[in-house]
Amino acid sequence: MKAMILAAGRGERMRPLTEHTPKPLLEVRGRPLIVWHILNLVRAGIKEIVINLHYKGAMIADYLGDGSRYGAKLRYSHESELLETAGGIVQALPLLGEAPFVCIAADVYCPHFEFEQAKTVLQDADMWGKPYAADERDIGWLFMTKNPPHHPQGDFGMKLYSICNQGEHRFTFTGIGVYRPEMFAGLTPGQPAKLVSLFQHYAELGVLGGEVYPGIWTDVGTPERLQALNAQTF
Repeated sequence: MKAMILAAGRGERMRPLTEHTPKPLLEVRGRPLIVWHILNLVRAGIKEIVINLHYKGAMIADYLGDGSRYGAKLRYSHESELLETAGGIVQALPLLGEAPFVCIAADVYCPHFEFEQAKTVLQDADMWGKPYAADERDIGWLFMTKNPPHHPQGDFGMKLYSICNQGEHRFTFTGIGVYRPEMFAGLTPGQPAKLVSLFQHYAELGVLGGEVYPGIWTDVGTPERLQALNAQTF
């Protein structure tokens, strides 16, 4: 399995910190956010990692290099214009291949996430070995979490292991998911597109799976959240 880390955004909400440093390189507990993800991926044996770049992309690439010091093999997908989340993935698909891949937002802190579990969440056959029809198998899998104080309304509901657009009990997307490349078949390379629209579409079709991640997770979306995270002593 390969991985993609979404690292192209401008980090507008993180100003003034991001005026000189791209958000993926902001440090949490002595380590850049993006390095936490790389190390966790490598620990799970996922060493081929694609990173999309736009805002201060050269700074990120210069810092990380080819990834060898982390035990990884890094490749970069450069965006001349910001393509948003889904658009960035579409441009990077030639580097990701034809198999399902795990995708992570660079600006979340999730230090103990076990990426080993990402390798098996998308199944092609049922427990008896009977292949699923192409239009019945999950096209993606989202890792959700309890709603944080800054996002009490959540993003999606859940019914067993299926993501729903509606639902009494809602959860927040962690920014970590596993996707089949065909999930992006209807999008045009080079055109901006957001993942949330795809999620809503496939949730309506009933082919978007998911589960709740119970571990430590923070959306490092503001300087205040970053400061609070670094002030914790656990």
